[in-house]
Amino acid sequence: MPGTRPDRPSTMTRVPGFPGVGGRLGRRQFGALAGLALLPLAGCGLRPATAYTPDVAPGSITPIEGLPSGASITVTGKNFTEQLILGKIGVIAASAAGFDVIDLTNVPGSVPARELMTSGEADMSWEYTGTAWLTYMGQTEGIPDQTEQWEAVRDEDATAGLTWLEPAPLNNTYALAVRSEAVEELGGISTLSELADLPVEDRTICVEAEFNSRADGLIPLLETYGIPRDDPQGVPVDNISIYDTGAVYTATDRGSCNFGEVFTTDGRIESLDLTVLEDDLGYFPAYNVAAVLNTSTLETYPELADVYDQVTPTLTDDALRSLNLRVDEGGELPADVAFEFMVEQGFVTEP
Repeated sequence: MPGTRPDRPSTMTRVPGFPGVGGRLGRRQFGALAGLALLPLAGCGLRPATAYTPDVAPGSITPIEGLPSGASITVTGKNFTEQLILGKIGVIAASAAGFDVIDLTNVPGSVPARELMTSGEADMSWEYTGTAWLTYMGQTEGIPDQTEQWEAVRDEDATAGLTWLEPAPLNNTYALAVRSEAVEELGGISTLSELADLPVEDRTICVEAEFNSRADGLIPLLETYGIPRDDPQGVPVDNISIYDTGAVYTATDRGSCNFGEVFTTDGRIESLDLTVLEDDLGYFPAYNVAAVLNTSTLETYPELADVYDQVTPTLTDDALRSLNLRVDEGGELPADVAFEFMVEQGFVTEP
């Protein structure tokens, strides 16, 4: 993900989250959105110019018994790579379950996608816990504990007519990463706490301007881990380098700094062979993804919970890094990447 997630809360105007989104526009969105312009749609104002999804046949997901002919479900999602892939996974799963699917994925921004869900114009989406808590529900601080964060948004959204199914392992949050070949040179570092054990000259950090200055960014991160910023004994000002959105990954890989700000499901972590440091004190908010369903739709078709609960455990950070990379750098279509993933997992088969 070049830069920040489109739905990530920010003091800046953003296009996120994954938590609106800012700097993801770039190679990631450009490649993924080629040919996917939006056309007007009465009622919600948006419709993808193409809703291409490969035909599917049942696998472990089979048609719901007794499903009425012509039963339909509307799936929505946002317009950055990860969400385009997840949206197509949602469409494919519903199709395999026997529904006629209305594809309203590729919506530009978190708030419009959210409005489709709360208005009842969409029945299903994949949403991030941190995005819901901070962006939609107006909370000022995220909850680092992933289970507690999911429970909080689940309970809050129950009053909005939305049901959150179990969260996925995928947690698309901020992190610091190091080039893997330097790990041993830096004493085998694996956690953020171990930054404090390094010599001052090795505490070099690359960040984008927003993370450098935001209230939940670099300064409080370093404070949490007992390493004061702009301090000769902590992280001196000359140890911090500011890069344009997306350039942090390359700078970290080249050794311009030892540590760089990343998003945990960005495919470049894999392609550049970066190692993500464990946030062992739980500083960063949780952004686990979960299937969210319109409660009335779920009451009508309770089997939908079983459909999506099959898929959710397979949505890991590693899995999405790989899938995101195939779109962002491999130039594949999100629908094709999602379909092949669903086939590989055995959820669907080729017709």
